[in-house]
Amino acid sequence: MSFEKNCENVVANLGKIKIVPVLVLNDVDSGLKVCEILSECKLEAAEITFRTQAAEAIIRAASEKFPNLYLGAGTILNVNDLHRAFDAGAKFAVAPGFNPTVVKEAVANSFAFAPGVCTPSEAEQAMELGCKFLKFFPAEAAGGVKMIQSLIAPYKHLGIKFMPTGGITAENAVNYLKIKEIVAVGGTWLGKTADIDGGNFDNIRNLVKVAVELKNNL
Repeated sequence: MSFEKNCENVVANLGKIKIVPVLVLNDVDSGLKVCEILSECKLEAAEITFRTQAAEAIIRAASEKFPNLYLGAGTILNVNDLHRAFDAGAKFAVAPGFNPTVVKEAVANSFAFAPGVCTPSEAEQAMELGCKFLKFFPAEAAGGVKMIQSLIAPYKHLGIKFMPTGGITAENAVNYLKIKEIVAVGGTWLGKTADIDGGNFDNIRNLVKVAVELKNNL
């Protein structure tokens, strides 16, 4: 399947899920516990970031144990990590910024990949390489809803889609999700490192339940 078609599939799948937990996980056991909560609560996606050495192993293990979860890899900063993520079973990958080398490798291998952008110039460079699914990062710090609406406006006719991440909360997520070109939002509030490392999984479960209710009411 082509790069374009795989990205279209990601857009279709994430468009049903709406809120994608963004997880920084330090070990497989805690990673699987969070994935278990997501599976049970029916928030069936996660972006597992490559900020830790455990990311690849967690994606591999969770893909096998929770096949209903639509798992992606985040913070993909180089070609090596791109391949590691997809070899482990990631369905998609995203990055905080626009790295042409990584984008070209993703296109060549038909890996569904969304580079991060926050300016029109970055968006146009990404589109030139074939990307129509982009991560808007850091969403709130870069201007929030007003900024992404302005960024989308000149490109609406091209069918460009976004997943904003960074500073999004249960309180402001709906403001983003009301925008037609936004497929989903990245939810960093759903798996805070302090809760995961402290074993406070009940709090994570409660936050996930609120997120499920939020998306179901859209």
